[in-house]
Formats: sequence, C-alpha cells, structure tokens
Amino acid sequence: MSLTLADKVVYEEEIQKSRFIAKAAPVASEEEALAFLAENREPEATHNCYAYKIGLLYRFSDDGEPSGTAGRPILHAIEAQGLDRVAVLVVRYFGGVKLGAGGLVRAYGGVAAEALRRAPKVPLVERVELAFLVPFAEVGRVYALLEARALKAEETYTPEGVRFALLLPKPERESFLRALLDATRGQVALE
Repeated sequence: MSLTLADKVVYEEEIQKSRFIAKAAPVASEEEALAFLAENREPEATHNCYAYKIGLLYRFSDDGEPSGTAGRPILHAIEAQGLDRVAVLVVRYFGGVKLGAGGLVRAYGGVAAEALRRAPKVPLVERVELAFLVPFAEVGRVYALLEARALKAEETYTPEGVRFALLLPKPERESFLRALLDATRGQVALE
C-alpha cells in the first residue's frame, strides 16, 4: 500500500557552508503540486530544485544545478520511501564551496530523504465519487448521516430536491449506501 504525507514538513541542513531547506507536502493533483512549489519557492535563493510524484505522473527540476544532480535525487527520495502524491522542494543558498556532482546528489537527495523520514505519513486511500438526489423531506436525515460520518458534500438545489456529491474512501462506499437508503427510506436517486 502506498503512503502519502499527513501534513507539510520542513527540514533544514547546512552542508559545506551551503544552506539546504527541504519543504514537502501532500498533493492530490499536478495543479496542487505546482501551486505548492510556486508558494514555497524562495526567489532570493541560488536554486529551487524540486520533484513531485502523483501516481504515474512525475516531474523534477535541477533549476540550474548540473543535470541529474538535484531533481532526480529528490524524486528518488520520494520513491525510495514508497510515497505517492507528494511534492518536495529543496531550496539551496550557496555558501561558497563547490560540492561537485556527487556532493550535490548526496546533499539534495539526503536533505529530501531526511525531510520525508521526519514527516508523518498516512496510507493512501482510493476515493470514489458518489452523487445522489434526495427529496426535500429527507434532506435532514442526509445531513445527520453526513455529520455522523464526518463527511462533507457539495450540495445543489433542484426543483425535485437536493443533489449531494461527495468523495468517499472506496471501502466505505457500500456501507454508506446502505445507511443512506435506510435513513431516507429508499427515497434516493443515485446518479
């Protein structure tokens, strides 16, 4: 089973007078990964190198470092820990000492790996979308069911009732449908 990060994490280390700051976060899409990278990059830094992995999609950047010395080691750190849906940005402030290609690979990969090791992780649960229409008379029961299961739904009002759309962990779909049918006395139209 794949894991992802439970929350954002930041780890900083000084290597040969250069300051390396690794910032990692869980991301659900490429757009979310790009937004995280844009929000957390430090324009005044010498380099902002990154990698992200979302399912089969992955990207990395060396941001001016020699090819293959920054982005790929960061991606390797993500994959080596069995993580998915994760973005990692490593910011470098150059300290005056050249590290060489091997030193850069060890520095970027090591700082990224340490940040990911320190981050709290959660299992990656596949989610499925569920949409249904409920007559107005049954809406209160649906609200109670959603609240009891701590679920959030998108609501749309129609002339026939309220349309609910939500994402559920795949293993919970069937039990939620049974509870929904019981709560509304079968007055549900699944989409």
